[in-house]
Parts: sequence; structure tokens; C-alpha cells
Amino acid sequence: MKQKPFSGAAVSVLISVPKKKFKQAVKRNRMKRLIREAYRLNKKSLIQHCQEKENGLLIAFLYVGNELCQWKEMESVMQKVLLVLKEKME
Repeated sequence: MKQKPFSGAAVSVLISVPKKKFKQAVKRNRMKRLIREAYRLNKKSLIQHCQEKENGLLIAFLYVGNELCQWKEMESVMQKVLLVLKEKME
């Protein structure tokens, strides 16, 4: 969701892994950590783009898979998602 930046943050992120898919908190937390780390490592270009356009973003990442994924898969998907977001902002 596009918006005007507030409190100095160009991008705000929400991460959700449903309890219905992963009953054990250990697995839910693992997925949230993977998503958070993949975002942290790849967010620089998106934030710079938002600052150049003087826009802000509210992003929600909802994990809808039924199985745990590996780090390489999560990082490649995150890179694709952030690239699509950047293109849609233009």
C-alpha cells in the first residue's frame, strides 16, 4: 500500500505465518526469522527507490505455504517480490 512516509520510515513491514498452517511455535518463528532476514538483506534498493520518489510503503508478508522452505528459496523469492514492488511504484 502506498502512502506518504511517516516518522522517517520509508517502508513498514508486517510478517505473518498462520497458526493454522504451522501448529508448533518453533516452526512459525523459524519462518518469520527467514522472511525477516531475507527482507533485511535485500531491502536497500527498495528503500532508496521509495526515498527518491518521496513515497512510503506498508508491506505485509503472509506465508501461505504448507511446508518449511529453505533459505535459498526464501531469498530468491524475496528478491523477486521486492523487484516487482519497485516496478509497480513507477
